[in-house]
Amino acid sequence: MSLRSFHLVFIIASVALSLMMAAWGGVTYGTVRGTGWHLVTVVGALVVAGLLAAYLVKFVQKTRELRLD
Repeated sequence: MSLRSFHLVFIIASVALSLMMAAWGGVTYGTVRGTGWHLVTVVGALVVAGLLAAYLVKFVQKTRELRLD
């Protein structure tokens, strides 16, 4: 596995983890025990997932033209 491939897998896993964290915060906020911090968690995790997704797109665009065979 190349370093580029490992980086892609790592970024995708980080996006997935951020989305799962947002889902957990949303479900917990929707329950009786939910607090404002759970809502902050949802918003923060969604922002992080969006930034990571944008980084992923830029990374793919930049490294597509690099061929280190």
